[in-house]
Amino acid sequence: MDKFEVSKDMLVGSGIVKGEDIIEVNEADSHVLRRVHDHDYLSKIYYGQLDRKEQILLGLPVTPKLYHRSATEVEATRQACHAALQDGVAAVLAGGTHHSFQNRGEGYCVFNDVAIAIRDLQVYRPGIKVMVVDTDAHQGTGTNSILADDPNVFTYSIHVGKHSSSSKINGSMDVETVRYVEGEMYLKQLFNTLAAALDVFSPDLVIWIAGADNHRNDQMGQMLLDLKDFIRRDEVILRAFMGNRIPVAILYGGGYNRQPEYTAKIHRNTIATAARVARELGR
Repeated sequence: MDKFEVSKDMLVGSGIVKGEDIIEVNEADSHVLRRVHDHDYLSKIYYGQLDRKEQILLGLPVTPKLYHRSATEVEATRQACHAALQDGVAAVLAGGTHHSFQNRGEGYCVFNDVAIAIRDLQVYRPGIKVMVVDTDAHQGTGTNSILADDPNVFTYSIHVGKHSSSSKINGSMDVETVRYVEGEMYLKQLFNTLAAALDVFSPDLVIWIAGADNHRNDQMGQMLLDLKDFIRRDEVILRAFMGNRIPVAILYGGGYNRQPEYTAKIHRNTIATAARVARELGR
């Protein structure tokens, strides 16, 4: 969990982001959360009533702070999506909790900030077309489940194909890599398939779950990318969207590096690349 504060300090300390550019938010209203999540599940998180099995599935202990922290992350993603539509690009220094389902949390994901943000956008902008681009090493199972029948949402995910700890739920386009894929093969597969996705779906907004768990030293990602591969990934993805005037909201996604500072560094680099590309494109 330290990655969030450390990456923020890296961004501000290096001058990539000014302190005044970071907007602190309050937790999302309960009616916003209920657009996606069951009342009973929200109540369990709020009152700390998950049983032992549910806590193991979530991967987190239920504490009084869990609801507040998770609802605040949702609000950050919600506001970032609106900001991206206005400014062309926005980022959450957290977010991407794509394993959360309508009635349960999994894999460190309490509330599904992506699905909630999309449902919120649909209230204010009926008919908006949103593409979720998920380059986290794991498939966004919860996001796919919640948004499966929505014709105005396209879910793209590139992830490890036969990951030992996950069962898959089909999205609009699922790209499976081999386990321990090298950077060059991964990037070729990503760029070709993402271009194909944009050929069949024209979004008004992209929500990009970047992910830092693709790194070769990550404990859970089962991919072998290095820092140069991440920079190349981020550059091409951001130029594909922003260069075509497609607004993009950037979320961190997962990251569990054996050297924790690397997780924060990868997240920092993604935001730094976004800031540079935005300046170069005049966004």
